[in-house]
Amino acid sequence: MAQQIAHGTSSPVTGEPIAACDPAPHKSAVGALALGSLGVVFGDIGTSPLYALRESLHHMKTTGVTDGGVLGTVSLLLWALFFTVTAKYVLFLMRADNKGEGGTLSLMALAQSALGHRAAAVFFLGVAGAALFSGDAIITPAISVLSALEGLELVTPIFTPYILPATIVILISLFWVQSHGTARVAAFFGPIMAVFFLTLGVLGAMHIHDSPRILLAFDPIYGLRFLFGHGLIGFVVLGSVFLAVTGAEALYADMGHFGRRPIQGAWLFFVLPALTLNYLGQGALVLATPAAVENPFFLMAPPWALLPLVILSTVATIIASQAVITGAFSLARQAIQLGLLPRMLILHTSETQEGQIYIPRINRLLLVGVLMLVLMFKSSSSLASAYGIAVTGTMVVTTSLAFVVVWKLWHWPLWLAALFISGFLAIDLAFLAANLLKIVDGGWVPLLLGGFAMVVMWTWVRGADLLARKTRRDSISMQDLIRMLEKSKPIRVAGTAVFLTTSPEVAPSAFMHNLKHNKVMHERVLLMSVKTGDTPRVPQARRFEITKLSDDFTSIVLNYGYMESPRIPAALASLRKAGLKFDIMTTSFFVGRRKIKPAQNSGMPVWQDRLFIALFRQSANPTDYFSIPSDRVVELGEQLTI
Repeated sequence: MAQQIAHGTSSPVTGEPIAACDPAPHKSAVGALALGSLGVVFGDIGTSPLYALRESLHHMKTTGVTDGGVLGTVSLLLWALFFTVTAKYVLFLMRADNKGEGGTLSLMALAQSALGHRAAAVFFLGVAGAALFSGDAIITPAISVLSALEGLELVTPIFTPYILPATIVILISLFWVQSHGTARVAAFFGPIMAVFFLTLGVLGAMHIHDSPRILLAFDPIYGLRFLFGHGLIGFVVLGSVFLAVTGAEALYADMGHFGRRPIQGAWLFFVLPALTLNYLGQGALVLATPAAVENPFFLMAPPWALLPLVILSTVATIIASQAVITGAFSLARQAIQLGLLPRMLILHTSETQEGQIYIPRINRLLLVGVLMLVLMFKSSSSLASAYGIAVTGTMVVTTSLAFVVVWKLWHWPLWLAALFISGFLAIDLAFLAANLLKIVDGGWVPLLLGGFAMVVMWTWVRGADLLARKTRRDSISMQDLIRMLEKSKPIRVAGTAVFLTTSPEVAPSAFMHNLKHNKVMHERVLLMSVKTGDTPRVPQARRFEITKLSDDFTSIVLNYGYMESPRIPAALASLRKAGLKFDIMTTSFFVGRRKIKPAQNSGMPVWQDRLFIALFRQSANPTDYFSIPSDRVVELGEQLTI
């Protein structure tokens, strides 16, 4: 009998999925995870003070610093942290987890599961969110490292000509070390970021007494008065204020690595107080010394501490960039497993941690994109105009998907779900509209990157579907083939043959080619297919399903979650423990290597045909992707038209 994958149970209160075995972590474990989360989860949002308030007060460099302007801007910054990050992400969205995992694609899978089918609107939103994140992954390293090194100008103008070259060297080094893995370095990320956040809080607290009036910024009326009382300027400032919450998506996306409680605890009791104190300190400094509007973050430091602060900030931005790169690798793997991207070579850089992965092609694309942005914009202020649109777009997508989960999975009444989500969505749309004003000044960059990523994913999904339908149409079912072989028995050879197939119901093309040209069949034939579910991970005990098709043929379906990388050798070891007898040394793996040619009537435009074929050629071969021993592989090629 085939083993069936069971579905998790749901909470009777919220309807949220409950992991089958998810005991509450010990307090010491929560503390260790909270410390570790500082370097991965909060890197992006933690380095925002370097440029967020400076860019929000940019208009005052020409109009002059006013108390109302500073108080209103700082108030908007603080309430963006309180409402968007704390209320929306930390307290609400982190409860919408897919077996402990968060992020746009996890939420998409959860929403599809709630609807019971692949709804086009939900699928489009998930693809849009993933595409927009790609733009954020390219911009974050560029703006973070640039903004930190620009502090050297305050130490001495001599460093000014070297800021851009130093940024390029640091970024190239950062991407170069990805192939070596980050497990060892990651152990230092948490403590370093803890020192950084402590420094943020201390610097801010030191300057609040410069102008205690800054504490009035806790009153949201000051922020609303500035926003609605200054016309277009207020709306422009809102777009810059959003820079303070650009790392909020990481809180949700990295939940699977650290868990809900450690991230919530670290944010509420350490990171949020540190950021709040720092923004208050920067605002007080500008109120007391209007000239500090040029760079309030670094000007808070005493002269003797300026260079150490620049060094610490640079290290913090490198850590933040590392977290974004790692997130891009994880997102790419999810997209590959969900069928949104072609198979790419995924290397595991750690023998003990499944999440430590490296995707060479994604790493190269990110490096090229980051360097192009640095050379195009040359300063963090110029690059800030390009920042924000991608993240605000992702937030709108996340909130929209959350509505489906609240309504369908948690079973809230439609009117209550709409009323509850509309509050968050209104703020997200306001931030998005404010950031759209930056399109001409550089906001087109993330839109272009996100749009290209969407076209690539849409083309791959559409082309793969057409190819699968054509393959099924031209194939013979396994049951028909078994009956034919019983009547006309081929020559048998010793050993086991494993044929990889996407559809175990039909005869693999590699098997048919082997039978046609070599005119032999192995004693034992295993038809092996790999399927990816809508859950992040599949328990080892439910990894496979075995179906005996006949005395000669056995169907094996390997089940993986979209956060896992399928490895055939490990699966075979599990199969042997389960009682499936075969000798790996006499087992051959047969895989098909396809060459795609365009057809006159493929169902897609010519340009999309060519793009799909180009993507198909870039796909990693099954031997590398599934980690199959290369000395046991037989490749059989075929040509197909699409």
